[in-house]
Amino acid sequence: MSRQLNMDTLRQNFWKEEYLREMRLRCEWHRKYGTLVKAKQKAKAAARLPLKLPTLLPKTPVAAPPVSKAAPSKAPSPSPEVSLQSEMYPVPPDTKALLYEGISHDLQGRYQYLNTRKLNLPETRYVFPITTNFTYGWQLGPATKQELVSCKMCRIESFFRKNGAFALLDPRDLAL
Repeated sequence: MSRQLNMDTLRQNFWKEEYLREMRLRCEWHRKYGTLVKAKQKAKAAARLPLKLPTLLPKTPVAAPPVSKAAPSKAPSPSPEVSLQSEMYPVPPDTKALLYEGISHDLQGRYQYLNTRKLNLPETRYVFPITTNFTYGWQLGPATKQELVSCKMCRIESFFRKNGAFALLDPRDLAL
């Protein structure tokens, strides 16, 4: 099947003019609105970038006044040195040694290390609260277990409905 081309000189000139007119319109629009569009695109791209939060460093304690050379100097108490770039205190050597003993599949190695590490309070692991969720439980203390005051039957009677729905041993509910 052949395609019919009804292109004579008149139709060719029409399409040529149409094409040039569209190109002129595009150039004018670009000259008029191009800078605004680019500015909007940059603003949207900047809004999509992740928010860079400042890092919170622990407050440095106020330095004690210098002691004169005549007075005997005391050895400072051993306190864990924390580099300002780290968010966590260093891991104790005995806990770190758990990493290299066995494999996680046998509940040793990394598995045992992580379980031991999670038993410590966050205040003993981190220098300061890293996220806002940390502040809820920061320096809260150990969890206390609360005993239930009521007896078992009181809980069962108050939990289940009184109208017979979900009765404990209803013979109609049993599968035959």
